[in-house]
Amino acid sequence: MIRPSFLIPALGCIGALLGSVAVAAQCLPPPRNAQVPGFSLCKDWPAFADQSISLLSELTAEPGVVDATEDGTYDLQLAVLDRKGGQVLASYRQPAAFVSDAIRLDSLKLDTGRFQLAPQVRAFGVRAAFSGSSRVNPFDQVWLNLYVREGNTLRPVMEKFLAYSYSGEWDGQCTGQRVETTRTLDIARTRSQGYADLIVRSVSVTTLGEGQGEQCQSRSVTTQPVLTTLHYDGQRYVLPSEFSGL
Repeated sequence: MIRPSFLIPALGCIGALLGSVAVAAQCLPPPRNAQVPGFSLCKDWPAFADQSISLLSELTAEPGVVDATEDGTYDLQLAVLDRKGGQVLASYRQPAAFVSDAIRLDSLKLDTGRFQLAPQVRAFGVRAAFSGSSRVNPFDQVWLNLYVREGNTLRPVMEKFLAYSYSGEWDGQCTGQRVETTRTLDIARTRSQGYADLIVRSVSVTTLGEGQGEQCQSRSVTTQPVLTTLHYDGQRYVLPSEFSGL
């Protein structure tokens, strides 16, 4: 004999599960032109249970270039969305946000880390990864941009922060030098112009190689972490030149 009193709660649980799946499915990447290189992303914003973030970036080839996979610039379109209905709550657009040429734009990612810049201000990030094509002169960078919401618009408060870099010169076998630097951000207790100062922790690893073939010897030296404080000037966080991507 079926007992409805047990069946109804079970159906309620299934309904709640299906409802949560339906909500999660709303975070769909925006449509893009499949004929040109580009990036289309959507990510739920954990800081706000009812919001998601979308990103769209497509290549505009240089004038006269027939092949759309050649050099050019990527625009950047960001939006904060209502997670249930998908309505745009705030947006931002930047033409020619990234240049891709000898140093190629490889990827874009949304960063929803804990960037609490003020009691009522939470930022999110966009990470852009670049790489060079030379093996003997390696070059890689990752930039971090931070954006805050102000009404129905988004505003950049930090751009081209060099979160990661790798460069050097070697013979492709052993001899030469390469340097890898990683930078992370922490929120400071102090403030500038109403926004929290940011503490940068920088660590570099230098790899030196000498010799050829079986005689090759390499060693790596890791620096002690270096702490640097970034201050907000009322518009943006001021970056030292060595902290800014190319």
